[in-house]
Amino acid sequence: MRICVFCGSSPGNDPAFVDAARATGKVLVEQEIELVYGGGRVGLMGAVADAVLLAGGRATGIMPRALVERGIAHQGLTKLLIVDTMHERKTMMSELCDGFIALPGGAGTLEEIFEQWTWAQLGIHQKPCGFLNVKGYFDSLRDMIGQSVSEGFMAPEYQSMLAFATDPRRLLAAFRAYRPPPRKWAFPARSSSVGARGQLRVNRRKDVPA
Repeated sequence: MRICVFCGSSPGNDPAFVDAARATGKVLVEQEIELVYGGGRVGLMGAVADAVLLAGGRATGIMPRALVERGIAHQGLTKLLIVDTMHERKTMMSELCDGFIALPGGAGTLEEIFEQWTWAQLGIHQKPCGFLNVKGYFDSLRDMIGQSVSEGFMAPEYQSMLAFATDPRRLLAAFRAYRPPPRKWAFPARSSSVGARGQLRVNRRKDVPA
């Protein structure tokens, strides 16, 4: 089993964040789970990878070449995969792992976990997503997601896809119990054909006026 961890390239202002990253790495090894992550040696990224390696586990990093050239790649990993783009990085992460955990982080962390959650809604994959909610870091995010449901922008079943926990063991237990909901837009598509001049033509029912 492999778990992808998204987290900050900074350590944050409270030692609790680094402690949580180290605890996550240790629990992954205890449960014989390999780490897949962004490949950095800095911040929470470096902390979780160091904890995995120190405990005798396996850590695979995936990093775009441009970031490797800035000197932030972890040089002690089990495997460092160098790609050309951020899109390629995220696609490879998704292909290699069985679930996604977000630790505290900034825009990149949020973008990465939200993309995987969106892919899960669309049925591109059926892998669980969760947040390690250290010191209530994701409380306001959880509230925002709840508001998107109450305001009619999201079905409740897509909110319930996400696991929130303060302990990595509880997150992993939730992952093992995860059952994906029906994928979004899971209804038969109307047939279509390409007409003259390459224009897409939707075949309409006869009783529906053009």
